[in-house]
Amino acid sequence: MRKLIGVVVFIFGLFMGQSQSNDNPTAWSYEAEKISDTEYNLIVKADIYEGWYIFSQFTDENGSLPSEFTFVKEGEDYELIGETKESATITEYSDIFEVEETFFRNEAIFTQKIKLLNPEVTQVEVGLFYQICNEVCIPKDEVFHISLTGEAAVIIEKEVDERSKELGEALIVDLKNKDLLVEGDRDHVDEKTGMWVIFGLGFLGGFIALLTPCVFPMIPLTVSFFTKQSENKSRGVGNALLYGFFIVLIYFLLSLPFHLFDSVDSQILNTIATNIWLNIAFFVIFVFFAFSFFGYYELTLPSSWANKMDSASTKVGGGIGIFFMAVTLAIVSFSCTGPILGGLLGSTALADGDVATNLTIGMVGFGFALALPFGLFALFPAWLNSMPKSGGWMTTVKVTLGFLELALAFKFLSNADLVGNWGIFKREIFLGVWIVLFVLLTLYLFGILRFPHDGPKQKLSKGRKITGLVSAAFSIYLILGVSNITNLKLLSGFPPPHFYSVVTQESDCPLGIDCFKDFDEGVAHAKKVNKPILLDFTGWACVNCRKMEEHVWSESDIYPILKEDYVLISLYIDDRKELPSDEQFDFKYKSGRVKEITTVGEKWGTFQTLNFNAASQPYYVLLSPDLEVLNSAIQYTDRDTYKEWLKKGVSNFQNLTMLK
Repeated sequence: MRKLIGVVVFIFGLFMGQSQSNDNPTAWSYEAEKISDTEYNLIVKADIYEGWYIFSQFTDENGSLPSEFTFVKEGEDYELIGETKESATITEYSDIFEVEETFFRNEAIFTQKIKLLNPEVTQVEVGLFYQICNEVCIPKDEVFHISLTGEAAVIIEKEVDERSKELGEALIVDLKNKDLLVEGDRDHVDEKTGMWVIFGLGFLGGFIALLTPCVFPMIPLTVSFFTKQSENKSRGVGNALLYGFFIVLIYFLLSLPFHLFDSVDSQILNTIATNIWLNIAFFVIFVFFAFSFFGYYELTLPSSWANKMDSASTKVGGGIGIFFMAVTLAIVSFSCTGPILGGLLGSTALADGDVATNLTIGMVGFGFALALPFGLFALFPAWLNSMPKSGGWMTTVKVTLGFLELALAFKFLSNADLVGNWGIFKREIFLGVWIVLFVLLTLYLFGILRFPHDGPKQKLSKGRKITGLVSAAFSIYLILGVSNITNLKLLSGFPPPHFYSVVTQESDCPLGIDCFKDFDEGVAHAKKVNKPILLDFTGWACVNCRKMEEHVWSESDIYPILKEDYVLISLYIDDRKELPSDEQFDFKYKSGRVKEITTVGEKWGTFQTLNFNAASQPYYVLLSPDLEVLNSAIQYTDRDTYKEWLKKGVSNFQNLTMLK
């Protein structure tokens, strides 16, 4: 409970205390006090600005988050003697948590006695997590390098061996005319379009969530509360709009932690999104979500969480109280919104580009759709009379969502199979599973298949019949696709690629085009045949990569250019195949950070970042065999733009050859 409340307070702190969060209202100092040749007191002191306070390590576990120390290499270089002691603290009763909380004002001193196990140790690294609070609480992390000798502590960077240095240097290639890569702005329009698509998907998810039994009945109740309980109509409308704003804010803030990953490593979100075990975990979670929508069990957060939020909203009142009311809505509606948010997270993980940014945009769209009716009905309360009544149609919405969750679940299982190169979940098997799912959905919509929470049989509504016909048509479309009667271009990127088939294929390259999956081998071949290079940064689980291959590369006026005029080098950023042991190494960035390169995907992902300052897929570069850039880099785009881009690359290569 305390962790959830702590997170909520942190979120509110980010919103309300933004101007204060830039300055840390503490000044830290630290030293080591020598007791004997092997024993020391590590002393960490905080001077706390007036009006602020820090929680003790020993504050009540049911209240705010305590301060927490981490002693690096404890048990290896030294051992702790006793617990970390504290200077004088203050204890007061908290109305929010209803417990006695212990904290420091003005000054906090922490003392930890240690005994050295390694006599060569001259400094100790200590980490501290704490909350600094005033009207809001701001979580902080500190790292202290405490010298035991009185000399300045030295932060030691990890060194790499000579073999790693050589392999790392080999990743950096000498590109000529590199400035041409960023000329033009063809990707910019596509990026904006993609963002609007992600926002639209989030909005659609939020709109669907509105139609579920967890949210729909809340709309008239909440709007009536604001309009009838307020002093006047304008105040009621203002409160309802503020409530809607806080709903959007909550879902926006829930996406922020994902941005922290991107600051660690530009490839880390791609690594997470294409991790085999994470994709399997997504598969299991989505199946779990689906069966909750089918009515076999209820997916809820602990009721005590909602009770605490509701209690806080009543006690605090005003804008803060309305914020806690919005948090309460998010908690009590989780059984319906949770699986939809999971689908949104999964969809952004499958999308190309910046996963964290996509998720934020999608979450804002989701929150906006949820908030919109509360604001509109507050402005136009007469519209409440025209709202449809709650009923069995909401159960139909949930079950339909359950089938869609299952369909998405198998996409994650397919990703794991592709990235792991298991060869189990081939294209025909994937499509066969989807056919079964949508046939079952069709049977449900026409009343033939039933689930536990379905009511007595009634006459099918017009909407249910139309949805059933759409599902039936989609099932037939899938069957025609498996039979190769149609090309399933509408689904490009979701099923495994054509070459990943139970039918033996001549090539494991897109569309059967001869390709190289190693940069050096491809460049050597390009020099031999004197052709320009199409460098294709792609991924097994990359949806837009498949769309480009099946919608653009397959076009009759583009395919011959790719097959005859270029040497294709396809580098799979999410390939989790381990490199041979003699090719694995540690790469050290200029910042001093060291990254272990153990898989094919890690190698090519680092290669892309170092040489092209990019981390997205698809990402296309045109090069001469001598590594001269022939045109600006391009990403996901339309067929006409891509065709002209390819032709210009050929023309520039021919001009370059003539000059030589």
